[in-house]
Amino acid sequence: MTKEAKWTKELYGVILGLKTPEEARRFFRDLLTEQELIEFGRRWRAAQMLEKNLPYTEIVAETGLSSTTVARVAKWLNKGMKGYKLALARQNKEHQHYSSPSRKG
Repeated sequence: MTKEAKWTKELYGVILGLKTPEEARRFFRDLLTEQELIEFGRRWRAAQMLEKNLPYTEIVAETGLSSTTVARVAKWLNKGMKGYKLALARQNKEHQHYSSPSRKG
């Protein structure tokens, strides 16, 4: 394993150790530039929209991404390591849990 691979693996562990969205926000804001964060958010939004089978033109218009980047997100969504699919499924499950009318708060 290269030293860079070790550093990356360690970074994944650090991310998993963050406990709240606020902790994640603070960590990622220190780690990344504001523009990098915006780009990550745009790609995540594109993945959400692609999952709903929305047209590329609508995704490009909403996110400001190029059609090439949207196509790349689509490629990884459908043929990648299934990370987008995993995260989307968990987000959808969490959303259903919190929006369920039978949930008592």
